[in-house]
This record gives sequence, structure tokens and C-alpha cells, in this order.
Amino acid sequence: MDLRAAGPMEQFEISPIVPLSLGGIDISLTNSALWMLIGTGVIMFFFFLATRRASLIPGRVQSAAEVVYEFVADLVRDTIGSEGRKFFPYVFTLFIFILAANLLGLLPSIPGAPHEFHTFTTTSHLIVTLALAMVTITIVVVYGFMKNGLKFFKLFAPSGLPVYMYPLIVPIEVISFLSRPISLAVRLFANMFAGHIILKLFAGFVVSLLSVGGVISVLGIAPFLGAVAVTMLEFLVAALQAYVFAVLTCIYLADAAHAADH
Repeated sequence: MDLRAAGPMEQFEISPIVPLSLGGIDISLTNSALWMLIGTGVIMFFFFLATRRASLIPGRVQSAAEVVYEFVADLVRDTIGSEGRKFFPYVFTLFIFILAANLLGLLPSIPGAPHEFHTFTTTSHLIVTLALAMVTITIVVVYGFMKNGLKFFKLFAPSGLPVYMYPLIVPIEVISFLSRPISLAVRLFANMFAGHIILKLFAGFVVSLLSVGGVISVLGIAPFLGAVAVTMLEFLVAALQAYVFAVLTCIYLADAAHAADH
């Protein structure tokens, strides 16, 4: 086993842990899948602790769970309206999963651990974020047609415009709608990927300067402080990107719910 620490780019490599195949299709358990399972387990354990002894006077864990619950509930209600209640389970699951995945990726790896067991940020991979975005857009399209029928197409041709504007507005709206899953996926992926790269580079500068020794090693203080600052920023970005993904999902669902009103 390779016991080296993950480098700036190596941490994003998907490594098989349990090789499996089915009909020639690779279905191996990878480090990406492992950390998604770990994230799901952490979420389930957190809410188990929060609800196992629920009381009118909540403890710290129950209070934290209730804050997250009310935060997402208010977001759904304010963005979609009364019809948003049916989407709350999905938006809540999406928000808490992305938040957990982002935060788990900030944990330090265990020194000497095999590469495939290093801490892994699943949301730093475009295929993961694109899958989440495609689920959202699929729900938007399916619900939009179920709720509005063919009036769903009014989303691309808002009423009240001069007739001569439609040849310009309709293509723009169609392209804007088709780009929604791409923008959702790339925004989350790029923020998590870039933040971890910067953090790793600062850490690399610290190690390189300290290894030189002497007076030059003192210069390692600057990148060390930079790494601390970036780490704090990454915690903020982790929460912010989960919120942005959830709020954009709510906006798209609101468009589907009220397409006939456009």
C-alpha cells in the first residue's frame, strides 16, 4: 500500500477500495463512495442523537437539529410558498448531504493511512455535483408538466411582452433553463475544488520552508497563517455552497410551481 500523504492533486483521485464488476461494468467501492456513505452515516447518527430523547426543553444536539430544520423550512416556505411543503424533504436532504460532504472533506487525513482512505471531498468531483443537479432539474421538469401541463412552456415565453420580442426572449430563456444543471454543478464543484487546492498549496509551502531550516524556516510563518485563514474560509464556503445549492433548487422549483402565472 502507498503510505504517502496526498499531494495537491492526488487528493482528488478516485481509488478503488473493494474491486467489483457486474457484467463488465465497474461497480467497485471507491473512496468517493465510501465518504458518501460516511457522510450519510454521520447525518443519520446526528439526527438519531437529536431525536432519541426529544423534549420541550431541547439540549444542544436537539437545538442544533431544530435550527437546521427551521432554517430549511423557512427557506422553502419563503421561496416556493405553501406548495413548497411537498418539496421540503428533498431540499432538506439535499442541503444536509452537501453540507456534511463539504465539512467532512475539511477533516485532516490520518498520517500514514493508505491513499484510498485519505479524507475525500465528494463534492469536489463534477460527476457527483452534476448528478445532484440533474436530480433537481428532473424534479423541476416532471413537476412542472404535472402541475401546469403545456402551460409549463410559458416559463420560456412570459406573457405581456411585445410580439416582436419573443424570437429573442424564447431562445435566451431556453438556453438559460438548459444551463441550470451545469451552473448548479460547476458552482459547487469549482468552489470546493479550488479551495482545497489553495489549502494544500499553502500547507506545501510551510513544509518546504521548514525543511530548509535556519533563518529561512521563519518565513514558513506566513504561509502557515495563510493556511489557517483559508481553512476558516473553507468552513464558511462549505456552509455557503450548501445554502446556495438549496436556495437555487427552491427557486427552480418555484418556477415550476408557478409557470402558468408567467
